[in-house]
Amino acid sequence: METSELLKRVRRIEIKTRGLTRQIFAGQYHSAFKGRGMAFSEVREYRYGDDIRNIDWNVTARYNQPYVKVFEEERELTVMLLIDVSGSQNFGSAHNFKRHVIAEVAAVLAFSAIQNNDKIGVILFSDRVEKFIPPQKGRKHTLRIISEVLNFQPQGRETNLAEALRFLTNAIKKRSTAFVLSDFIDFDSETEQPRFSEAITIANNKHDVVGIRVYDFRETQFPQVGLLRVKDAETGKDIWVDSNSYEVQETYKKWWNTTSESLRQTFNKAKVDWVSIRTDVDYVKPLILLFKRRAK
Repeated sequence: METSELLKRVRRIEIKTRGLTRQIFAGQYHSAFKGRGMAFSEVREYRYGDDIRNIDWNVTARYNQPYVKVFEEERELTVMLLIDVSGSQNFGSAHNFKRHVIAEVAAVLAFSAIQNNDKIGVILFSDRVEKFIPPQKGRKHTLRIISEVLNFQPQGRETNLAEALRFLTNAIKKRSTAFVLSDFIDFDSETEQPRFSEAITIANNKHDVVGIRVYDFRETQFPQVGLLRVKDAETGKDIWVDSNSYEVQETYKKWWNTTSESLRQTFNKAKVDWVSIRTDVDYVKPLILLFKRRAK
């Protein structure tokens, strides 16, 4: 992408997503994603109704009257975005490429984070960890993230979610909220089960992992247009397929339904919150529903 075109697209995304953040997401985000817990703030005199478990006995003995410890929510979060930049993210229809939708959703999350004074970091991955951007604050940092997502040229074309999740677990020492933005097309060819089941369970035990699945509606069914030469977006190989064949249609439909169900089961078993976003549908409503679910 040309530099001038990239800057224009980044600016358009900033204008759109910052507006959404101010109008819709800031309060929802604050409620949905908590800080690391309660941190000691001060000691004050005991008041009727205070929890006696918070009495500071050392100060009480010193001044010969009861004092209690006051705690405040430790609000500041570290937010990590694990962003899939593999070949399949360049798939899209007339509406949008998956990569562009992922960039906008990442921008919404990033601007929501910095508005709440949280740090935001990024792990770009394909079949390997392509780039790590350490957590920082600020608008300039967020614009860099958007630019990287839109324009990054990965070395790998396939997907290895387990590798990215292991990197998160090992590299980010403090507990963080980690959004994984991907189409999650990473299944064992024989069992049709996600290859990252163990890694996401381990990562979610240390961090708060949230899955955001972005897919194109054309991926849910095979187009009936006769003999078709198709390219695997990840391997780059060309193959000929009779798209009108009932067997081809049914085989693909079965694969899509089976893998979607196994993905749902994997998220649920790992106790990972998740949401699906279609490229031709506004992502605002699914994100709001996700935030509301988490705020309960």
